[in-house]
Amino acid sequence: MTEVTFTQSEQRQLLVLARESIQHGLDHGSPLPTNPENFEPGLNAPGAAFVTLEKQGELRGCIGSVEAYRPLVEDVAENAWHAAFTDPRFKPLSPTEFLQLHIEISVLTQPEEMIIDSELDLKHQLVPGRDGLIIRDEHHRGLFLPAVWDKLPDVDSFLSHLKQKAGFPRGYWSDSISCQKFYSFEFGDEDV
Repeated sequence: MTEVTFTQSEQRQLLVLARESIQHGLDHGSPLPTNPENFEPGLNAPGAAFVTLEKQGELRGCIGSVEAYRPLVEDVAENAWHAAFTDPRFKPLSPTEFLQLHIEISVLTQPEEMIIDSELDLKHQLVPGRDGLIIRDEHHRGLFLPAVWDKLPDVDSFLSHLKQKAGFPRGYWSDSISCQKFYSFEFGDEDV
């Protein structure tokens, strides 16, 4: 799996873009329109990103794309706006909260299908701190970014919480579960 990296300048551009898109949302009720020509060429390629918002160390919104289907700059601008205003777990962001936001961006690699024959096999294949995971079965689906390992550092708790997020019953496992893993390049306000 190919890893993704970005220069300090590219990170700064994406973080400024995310913040400006949220400000545009406060002012106009929509994401900031992007012109890919205004950004470094590497940021114009199709990219999939999650934008995570935190306020005083607590999650305040997180929305993203799993598949790269539009220019990365457009994906970041749209997902920053959605994280601030349409994440169903939170009320739309207020101007006061905007001043307290910490923004983190995770740019994902293309997810790769995992070949697993049991839950134990899945646990053995996961690399804590590195792997993001998507788990699916029938109409249930859940995704954890690699950053979640910071809060759930062991494989059992990581997988258990991901299954809960996907809506599976406690202790659930089925031979029809499919899993994909991915990496991400993560950076936030404090990194640039």
